[in-house]
Amino acid sequence: MARTLSLADIFQLGYYWECKVLLTAVKLDVFGALAGGAHTAADVSRRLQTDRQATNILLNALVSIGLLRKSGEQFLNSPETEAYLVKGSPQYAGHVLLLQEAEWDNWGRLESVVRTGRSPVKGHMFQTDPQLAENVLIVLHRVALQHAATLAKQIGLSRAQTLLDLGGGAGTYAMAFCRAYPALMVTVFDLRETLRTTERFIKEAGLEGRIRLLPGDFNRDDLGGPYDAVLMSDILHYQDPEANAALVRKAHRALAPSGRLVIKDRFLDDGRTTPAWTAVFAVHILVNTEKGRCYTMAEAVQWLKEAGFTSVDELERATLVQGIK
Repeated sequence: MARTLSLADIFQLGYYWECKVLLTAVKLDVFGALAGGAHTAADVSRRLQTDRQATNILLNALVSIGLLRKSGEQFLNSPETEAYLVKGSPQYAGHVLLLQEAEWDNWGRLESVVRTGRSPVKGHMFQTDPQLAENVLIVLHRVALQHAATLAKQIGLSRAQTLLDLGGGAGTYAMAFCRAYPALMVTVFDLRETLRTTERFIKEAGLEGRIRLLPGDFNRDDLGGPYDAVLMSDILHYQDPEANAALVRKAHRALAPSGRLVIKDRFLDDGRTTPAWTAVFAVHILVNTEKGRCYTMAEAVQWLKEAGFTSVDELERATLVQGIK
């Protein structure tokens, strides 16, 4: 069903003020400066080494949108910001917002991208900006934790002995599959820069003996194998169609007979307007990757069939597809 918008709704969509107020506060660590108690704007500006008057204006705006509380001249974190936006909190989610802040300039170039078709991004952030890349990994790890165990059970690898997690990032899915299938050995293949963070997560989970780290560029380097299963999670939308078709063929070669490739991604319908979130995510990919785009499930199915997979099934609409070798 098409979304119905009033004029007020249209205006609200155009306001980015509150968004930038929040992102700036997270980047400056305003909520960390207020952690554990009430402070004046002067206190906060001294801690953050910012202008006192400008800081006071920012803090008042944060109060107005519900992120801070104010009593007299003192400011205090709301329960939500104390839990989610103070570094060191077990529930800290600021990395998500730091990523949004880092991409702010790219979004500001959207008009130019639409006019020219050229993204302002060059290269791979995991090689060009290690600190931002680590923040991205943490964001993706926390998002994946919400459904990793479910995915592991949904795919069903009770008969498999080896799994390649291609572009496995922080190793979130690799760890979930190890926990779900005690006999399974997993290889996480990703960039060397990425695997430094992956190694830390895996050691914290106590799974070093079950998960092997294989550094490389999956578009250029050998994947090893043969594997009983290969997982490609959220890789396709970072690449162009030709690279994706070649990578699916490469995964096919890395599989043992009767092995399977499982692809998880954010797929669009054939009309490319739904799911709604994915249609807007496609714009995010347009401005924040060099060659990426969002694809339809039909395109992924075509790559699988052209690579030689004899049985191709959509396991979950707009999300999950697999091919059997």
